[in-house]
Amino acid sequence: MLTTTVCAALSAAGLAIAFLTAYRRRFAAATRIAAFALLPIGLAMAGLIGLAGEVGAAVGDWAAGLVLEPRVWAGFGVLALAVVLYVVARVAAGRGSGRHPGLSRRERRAAARAERGQQPAAAGSQASAGALGAGTAAPAPTGKQAGRSGVTSGQNEDFSDIEAILKKHGI
Repeated sequence: MLTTTVCAALSAAGLAIAFLTAYRRRFAAATRIAAFALLPIGLAMAGLIGLAGEVGAAVGDWAAGLVLEPRVWAGFGVLALAVVLYVVARVAAGRGSGRHPGLSRRERRAAARAERGQQPAAAGSQASAGALGAGTAAPAPTGKQAGRSGVTSGQNEDFSDIEAILKKHGI
């Protein structure tokens, strides 16, 4: 009974604020305030506030049992073991997946691009020709060419490393 009275008072106060907001010609804000103001009395009338009290008491009982029962702690240990096994399985599946087992994700992507004959996104045509194994690595552009194409000597070295890895694995 006291809960219903408190909820009715909260709703009445909220509706008064909504009325004042509407008086200032802020109708959208007044409508939102009225919607929130009706929640406490609606929850009380539907009996959901009493339900929330019962749920709170049940959670409290569970928490007290958690601290005092070793069986519950063992259950959490089993749940933690299940999560660890799942993560290990995902990591193990990720390492050996695809046509190129033993390669990192970056190396597998480079190998897939090489198989499809695609050009890597960040490199120019000279660097990709060297990375795809079309002969020796192209010389690094100098001066204005390096500024225009965005290819630096560091990127050419990266592609030569990838080329060496692909050759090592017979790709």
